[in-house]
Amino acid sequence: MRTAVVTASYANDFERCRLLCESMDMRLKGDWVHYLLVAPFDVALFRQLEGSRRQVISESDLLPWWLRAVPDPMSGGRRKLWISPYSLPLRGWHVQQLRRLALSRHIGEATMFAVDSDVVFLRDFDPATLWQGDRLTLYRKNGAIGERMRSNHLEWLAHSDRLLGIGPFSLPANDYINTLIAWRTDTCRALLDHVEALHGRNWIRAMIRSRQFSECMIYGRFVDEVLMGEGHAASPDGLCHVLWFDDSYTRDIGGLRHFMGEMAPHQIGIGVQSFVGHDLADIRNAVLERAA
Repeated sequence: MRTAVVTASYANDFERCRLLCESMDMRLKGDWVHYLLVAPFDVALFRQLEGSRRQVISESDLLPWWLRAVPDPMSGGRRKLWISPYSLPLRGWHVQQLRRLALSRHIGEATMFAVDSDVVFLRDFDPATLWQGDRLTLYRKNGAIGERMRSNHLEWLAHSDRLLGIGPFSLPANDYINTLIAWRTDTCRALLDHVEALHGRNWIRAMIRSRQFSECMIYGRFVDEVLMGEGHAASPDGLCHVLWFDDSYTRDIGGLRHFMGEMAPHQIGIGVQSFVGHDLADIRNAVLERAA
């Protein structure tokens, strides 16, 4: 069974994405193809990473014409905003989520294995093992969301209530967010169909009415609260050991060594969020040390 490995990225993360691709080519086993989803102005840059198993797809082939990128005047043009008639301006991380969801209507692979640009694979892994018979493993950490969170989980829960026509959510709530997660392509298509039928409009228009959304939360709650778990087998074992916050470890190679040393046996890679400030050269060197 072929897996679609899906990474939405942008120019500032290009070198991190290069490291991801190197580690993927070394560690990922089985039958897979890697889709790199980028903005039209980043296509030429990311073409350097294409190969027999890797393809660059422009968001212009995935998203509607009325959602377009413009220079952010607050950044002197260095960053982009995505504007539309139907929402406040969106940031790149919003649009990356839309690209991943939209891809489901354009591919034939049964599995979508979402991998962030800042992931590095450290252990061999075949994505086909995510299937348990006819059920796909769904990452779900039961009761992990409480009243006090260091991120916008509560807003994401409220958004998914409205988008999916469920809820209201109650606490503690389940968390579905990780940087290595698997989706069924047919379930993702069913999710988009459900949103369009419920709201009577394009799913993107419905989704971007608020800028506080998480595609992982939306997919997970759709599976559990609309489909009642159909086609999935929940697991609390996140495949990626993620460094989410800048105060978790010292911001040097020693901190990275400490972080990597805490990988659980079931985890196959690390994800050092680009905004936490660790130098990419340190990440690469720590990875090389581990492989030696």
